Amino acid sequence: MFVGHYAPALAVAATGRPSPRLGTLFVAAQFVDLAFFGLMLAGVEHLRIVPGITAMNPMDLYDMPWTHSLAGTCGWAVLFAATLWLAVRNWRMAAIGALVVVSHWPLDLLVHRPDLTLAGSPPAWGLGLWDHPAIEMPLETLLVAGALLFYAGRTRPRRHGRLSLAILTLAMVVVQAVNWFGPPPEAATPAIPLSALLAYGLLATLAWWTGRTREAKA
Repeated sequence: MFVGHYAPALAVAATGRPSPRLGTLFVAAQFVDLAFFGLMLAGVEHLRIVPGITAMNPMDLYDMPWTHSLAGTCGWAVLFAATLWLAVRNWRMAAIGALVVVSHWPLDLLVHRPDLTLAGSPPAWGLGLWDHPAIEMPLETLLVAGALLFYAGRTRPRRHGRLSLAILTLAMVVVQAVNWFGPPPEAATPAIPLSALLAYGLLATLAWWTGRTREAKA
């Protein structure tokens, strides 16, 4: 699951109720992975490359108790909510941001092999759709396409609003295509977290622009 994580962010941003901007919600949607790749660079959490470990993803995510346990995800959600509250002084918006952060874990549960935990120790959980591309790829595509259509239908463009949404959509298609069809990594080098952080940063920036050039319909 990559761009599928952004579906809750798009859905929330389309409601028209007081909520964080789309760019902030894009950060929330991937906050757990941002933390994971940051901790990987710091040598705190780890992955290794095992070709064939799943049909779609060669990464063995064997050590990520601080980010991809349910308890860890909730902890990052609290941190995100507290940071957001300090910025906007609105508990409702902070709670919405936290829920988008938490949405990361159940979406990962669908695709991961059993490498997710409840509190950092066995048993491990994961429904393993990465081993079933014929299910995972249409599911993720429909999830994101539905969220984008919902967002487009519930918001209206201001200046550059159509352009910003089109570029965001194109960027999401491109990064997902690279994720699915690009050459798999051969080793667990810093290039993996750095490229992931770059992709997350690009999409969050485009989402920030989109959120500023579109507004919810009355």
